[in-house]
Amino acid sequence: MHAYRTHNCGVLRRAEIGQQVRLSGWIHRKRDHGQLLFVDLRDHYGLTQCVADVSNPIFKELEAIRPESVITVTGRVVERTAETVNPKLPTGEIEVAVETLALLSHAEVTPLQVAGEEDAGEETRLTYRFLDLRRQRLHNNIVLRSQLIASIRHRMIESGFLEMQTPILTADSPEGARAYVVPSRVHPGTFYALPQAPQMFKQLLMIAGFDRYFQIAPCFRDEDGRADRSPGEFYQLDFEMSFVTQEDVFAAIEPVLAGVFEEFAGARQVSPPPFPRIAFDEAMLKYGSDKPDLRNPIEIADVSEVFAGSGFAVFAELVERGSVVRAIPAPGAARRPRSFFDKLNSWAQSEGKAGLGYIAFPEAGGAKGPIAKNLDRERLVRLQEISGAKAGDAIFFVCDAPKLAAAFAGTVRSRLGEDLDLIDRNRFAFCWIVDFPLYELNEDTGQIEFSHNPFSMPQGGMEALATQDPLTVKAYQYDIVCNGVELSSGAIRNHLPDVMIKAFEIAGYGADEVEARFAGLFKALRFGAPPHGGSAPGIDRIAMLLADEPNLREIVAFPMNQRAEDLLMGAPAELAPERLRELHLDVRIPPKMAGI
Repeated sequence: MHAYRTHNCGVLRRAEIGQQVRLSGWIHRKRDHGQLLFVDLRDHYGLTQCVADVSNPIFKELEAIRPESVITVTGRVVERTAETVNPKLPTGEIEVAVETLALLSHAEVTPLQVAGEEDAGEETRLTYRFLDLRRQRLHNNIVLRSQLIASIRHRMIESGFLEMQTPILTADSPEGARAYVVPSRVHPGTFYALPQAPQMFKQLLMIAGFDRYFQIAPCFRDEDGRADRSPGEFYQLDFEMSFVTQEDVFAAIEPVLAGVFEEFAGARQVSPPPFPRIAFDEAMLKYGSDKPDLRNPIEIADVSEVFAGSGFAVFAELVERGSVVRAIPAPGAARRPRSFFDKLNSWAQSEGKAGLGYIAFPEAGGAKGPIAKNLDRERLVRLQEISGAKAGDAIFFVCDAPKLAAAFAGTVRSRLGEDLDLIDRNRFAFCWIVDFPLYELNEDTGQIEFSHNPFSMPQGGMEALATQDPLTVKAYQYDIVCNGVELSSGAIRNHLPDVMIKAFEIAGYGADEVEARFAGLFKALRFGAPPHGGSAPGIDRIAMLLADEPNLREIVAFPMNQRAEDLLMGAPAELAPERLRELHLDVRIPPKMAGI
């Protein structure tokens, strides 16, 4: 018999009744019934109930061992009585009558309960992450993450992609976030950077002729954490393709994403390919966001024309000065009590707005609310036509400058979707957001800036850059969105040096600066580059959605806290003076940050 186990703790069934077995694992939970002691033994694979009666010589020894200690038990598989069968447990029809016991490792009193759902707090959970990971929900999440990565890898290889690795120690490049830097010991005063993404390298691989590349790529960004973004590091399915259009990229990755979600979604429905394509401008109008949650059926409408010159002077005057009015329909809300509307008005004020105007349509031909009193019948009918509101519905209104109106209307849409319970929780709703503007106006400086990815190919190429108002130029840029979560951004790349120079010139960069800042890529583009494009869906965000978790921390084995600290390993940490000298570094902490 094996020294530690003949079976794991999740495999024994009725077929093994009568067999002599050996199991090893952690004591998950103990229940002392006086004459009988029940122990749930746990390992990676599951739980098995073990039992010893008071006449057993090992009863007292087993009784004294703390939970989370590691033991080996040997005994015979017996059938549970009908009243003690546990249908929720795969091994719930049997138990092991313990005959011998070996204590492999003694556990001290744990700072958090493994067998339970107590909220131990972030600091305790991350400081004792190895205990946190023993909890079933978190353990299952990490297994899910591993399985989905394996599935993605298999699907990409089957689709003809070649898995390749790109450097971790590289040069710093401006990509919109701060990079982590690594001092060079052999080149004093110089630094490597950890890659924010393999962007440059994957484009260079296309220029080198590899055609279809992918990797499960680690990326590093020195930015603040939030629920859907880990501080420090994250992983993405990075891929790139040559001789492709935007639609070719979509056609390549949609079956991979749809297939992975279908594999792990359980009973939840998944959008079948091809996913809907929604232009950026349309998304901002209809959903108030370029990351729309399509499980929410509410669609926003522009009703500025209805209020222009109307009797509702507040909106009429703002529209005349350039503001817009967005209507957010609320299905069934007209039958809600007045407190529902008052609560939303107070919420809008807490968001820094003057309030949230509304019109309720309790029955056909009827309209109620302060705004309704200032509109004639024709305008009220027009509002219903444009917004799609029916009898029993209400419409909420946002009036502001176009960008601000779009953003807050999107927030109102999300709030109404939650409050009215309109969101279908049993769906994974995918879409592509396309036709992003290449440039935007910095309202503080008045300068034209890149709005998304500066390396994207402008729609219309050089002619568009030379003849159009820059703020009207669209790019071959796209985002893949699922349930309101952006999984990745991507683009068809600008593979022509002269077009790149012109694109950066419009944003205020000279040719010499472009060549200096992006030397490796720019040099390669001058030696024959194929049209190419790709994307990089986030592994962490995919796992978060499939596990139905609200925070990335719940699907990462060893995450940092929100301050980018590893509480388990004690990072970041100071370096010893001799290491600093070796790296030619002198640390000077700003007075205000001392002690932080």
